[in-house]
Order: sequence, then structure tokens, then C-alpha cells
Amino acid sequence: MSANLKDASIAASMPSTTSYAPLHNLTVPTFPSFVNGKSATWLWTTLAIVASLLILEQSVYRYKKRHLPGSAWTIPIIGKFADSMRPTMEGYKKQWDSGALSAISVFNIFIVMASSNEFSRKILNSPSYAEPCLVHSAKQVLRPDNWVFLTGKDHLAYRRGLNALFTRRALGIYVGIQEAITRKHFSKWLATAATTSDAQPIMMTARHLNMDTSLRVFCGSHISEEAALEINEKYWAITQSLELVNFPLAIPGTKVYRAVQSRKAALRWLELAAKRSKEAMASGAEPECMLDEWVQILNDPSYKGKKDFSDLEMAMVLFSFLFASQDAMSSGLIYGFQHLADNPEFLAKVRAEQLAVRQGNLDKPLTLDMVEEMTYLNAFVKESMRVMPPVTMVPYKTTKAFPISDDYTVPVNSMVIPSFFNSLHDPSIYPEPEKLIPERWLDAEGSANQNPKNYIVFGSGPHRCIGLEYAQMNIVLVLAMAATFLDFEHEVTPLSSEIEIIATLFPKDGCRLKFSPRHPL
Repeated sequence: MSANLKDASIAASMPSTTSYAPLHNLTVPTFPSFVNGKSATWLWTTLAIVASLLILEQSVYRYKKRHLPGSAWTIPIIGKFADSMRPTMEGYKKQWDSGALSAISVFNIFIVMASSNEFSRKILNSPSYAEPCLVHSAKQVLRPDNWVFLTGKDHLAYRRGLNALFTRRALGIYVGIQEAITRKHFSKWLATAATTSDAQPIMMTARHLNMDTSLRVFCGSHISEEAALEINEKYWAITQSLELVNFPLAIPGTKVYRAVQSRKAALRWLELAAKRSKEAMASGAEPECMLDEWVQILNDPSYKGKKDFSDLEMAMVLFSFLFASQDAMSSGLIYGFQHLADNPEFLAKVRAEQLAVRQGNLDKPLTLDMVEEMTYLNAFVKESMRVMPPVTMVPYKTTKAFPISDDYTVPVNSMVIPSFFNSLHDPSIYPEPEKLIPERWLDAEGSANQNPKNYIVFGSGPHRCIGLEYAQMNIVLVLAMAATFLDFEHEVTPLSSEIEIIATLFPKDGCRLKFSPRHPL
């Protein structure tokens, strides 16, 4: 018995190699062999669907692109999303230089970019084919019911009523507010400068000045200091959300979500300001800001436009003005400071003009007439924004197939983007286009003044910036006061001439300036 167990044990522990096939004859199972039946069918079906969708994506892109310059193939699903997240002027210029019209795709959004003045103006002036979409996330940030998204006759009628907020009478009211806020902020700038010998970037301080000015011009005393500070602090989230194409869902943690929350906070305060303005005007108070002027216009029996504005609707209009002005005015102002500081001969002319306009009395309160008499400074600001336009493009969306040229039609629901930069740097209109030459605007017969179609800093067509006079006036006024009351030196760094694109253009080093008092504020 024990012998039999021993033999069995040996047999179990030492199997004969002749009982199995040689190793070189073994079949190694492939991946599909691990999946069989319904699982295999599901897997192959899924792979086939994914492959079909990817092939379809490329086919649709190439069909829409046709002969336009641009990548022959698009990166699956995301396209050029990485480029849109970190845009550069070099990248934009490369795209513009590829052709008068060129194509890209981002998250399956087909985009046609126009680089020539002809095609850019055609987009801006074709409301029957394309409507502004600003950036892809704009309707989420501004609310889809905001007036800026109206088109056709509805847009024209609505805009006609708002034009009354930017008449000479209205602008004259705003000048005093702008001057007072600028003095307040300059005092803070000087106090900060006195604590250090180092130059400081003015990127955020200039933005705060612009925001405070706009809120006081729009709302006057109807908005509290607490509200103004909260809106200023939270608005940066809106600026950061303004990439050409952002992550499409407004979910917690995304830039668009933070922007939407910031907009909600701003609208709460602006809605309250509208309510307070209506109450003040009903009590017989004199108008002190844009809201008051607006309420009085609406109460005028002779006014024939839209009258039934709720507090929320008025708040949304004011927010659209903030949206349009904050980043663009900040960019224009910061580059205005940099260009003045880097060109002392221009600054000397501005200061001489200030003495003349103020008739030797530097403490004389500014008026709209005085701002308009600053001929050289107005030319300088116009030229500064031509060389470094705050906004390089404004995206539109086609509402139907758009025959933009004889040999190409932009498909419906595509994004079509007119470029401003090339029009403003056309050497046939602006000789030495990269050079800052304010005098080109002082010659009425010069090519710059004879070709106004190229100066599209504020856009063109039915959606041209409604507050362009206000924006230009604000930059002129701040620089006029800076030249009069401040001395400032620019600390040039390797990043001073490099451009950072955050909705609009800014110097990458934030424009580092050292301020000191020149004349008592």
C-alpha cells in the first residue's frame, strides 16, 4: 500500500514531459480570444463606431475647409484647443499670413479667420449672414437674453434708445466723475510709490481705476464702495474666461463657471443701483450718473423708444457696457502709459498742450470741451491703439451659409472671425506701421485720415462699439491728468515688448512704472 502511494506521489510531482505538447507548439491567446460572444460583439461595435466618428469628423472638417489654408487634418475632438488656451500674437500672425481666409477647428467648432480689411469689414457689415458671438462662452457669461445678442431690426431699435446715454450732454456729465475718480486713484498710486524705490506693474491698478470709473459713471452713488470692490475683485474671473474657445461646460472648477458666478454677483449690485436710481429720479433729484440720465430719458413724454426697462434689464445693459469696456480700456490705458513713458518727446508735447488747454491753471476742472481741445493727446491715443489695438478680433457666428467670396461660402453655424490687427498695420495706409507716429492723425490729407475704413479699433457696422467716444475720452482724460500731475518712469524688461493675450492685449511684464508727484493733486 505504501509502495503504491509512493509511486503515485512520484508520478504526481514529476510528470513526464512526453505527456504534453512541446512548448514551441503552444498557441499564445490573442486579445480578442479573451472576449467572446456578446462581449466581443459589443467591443467591435464600439470600436467601429468610434473609428467611424473620427473618420466622419475629419471628412466634415475637410469638406468645410475645402481649399482654404489651414491644417490638412484636425486633431481628433479637441482640434486646436491647446492653442486657443494659450494664444500668442506669433500664432495669430502665422494664421493671418497664411491667407486672406483660413480655417481651423476647435472642439468641432469650424472657424474661418479673415485677415484682410475687405473680408473683415464684410463680416462686420453682414448682419443677415452673421451675428456677433464675442467668444464661445459669451452667452453663458452675459446671459443669452442680453441685448448684445439681438440682431436685425430688434438690435437697431434697442441700440437707438441706448445711444442717448452717449450724447455730448451725457458725456459732459461723465467728465467730472472721471476726473474725481482718477484723482482718488492717483493719490493711492503715489502713496504706494512712496513706500518703495522699485517700479511696480500697473496692470491690476489700472484695471481697478477703470472699473471704479465705469461703475461711478454708470451708477454714481447708487452703488456702494463695498459693491464696487466686490465687482472689481470678481471681474478678473470674467476676463480669464474670455478665451476664443473655452471648456464648453460651466461646471464647478472651470473658468466659465467662475465667470458666471461673478456675473451673478455683479448683476445683484447693478440691479439694486437701478432700483435706487429710479427712486432718486422719482423724488426729484438731479441726474448724477448714466443710470439717472437714462431714467430721466425714459420718463420724458416726448421719448418714443422702449420705456419698460426692469431693474434687471437695466443691470444687464450696464453689465454689457462693463464687459465691452473694462478689458479694452485697460489695455488701451496701460499701453498709453508705456508708449508715453518710452517716448519722452511725445510726453513733452502732451504736457505743453495741457498748459495751453488749461490756460496755465493746472487745477482748473476739466470739461468735455477741454478734452476735445487736446488735439495732440487725442492723436497720440488714437495712434497708440492703432499700433497696439486692445481688441485684435471679434468672433461672429454664421446664421446661414455666408458667400464671403466668389470661390468660398462659410458653412452655417460656423465661427467667422474678422481680424482688426492687419487692417491697422497696412503699410499702404500707415507707412512704417509698427512705428508710433501721432502726427499721422494731425494731417487731414494724410493716408490715415483719408482711409477711415482701415481704423477698426472699435469695430464697424451695426455692432460697432456704442461707447467708443466714452472709451477714447476716458483714456485721454487719465493720460492728460497723469502728464499734468505725475512723473513716471518705465522700467523696461525683456518682457515689456512681449504681448500677453488675456481677452485683450497687455505687456507681459504688466508695464512696470515708478511714480512720483509732479504737481499737487
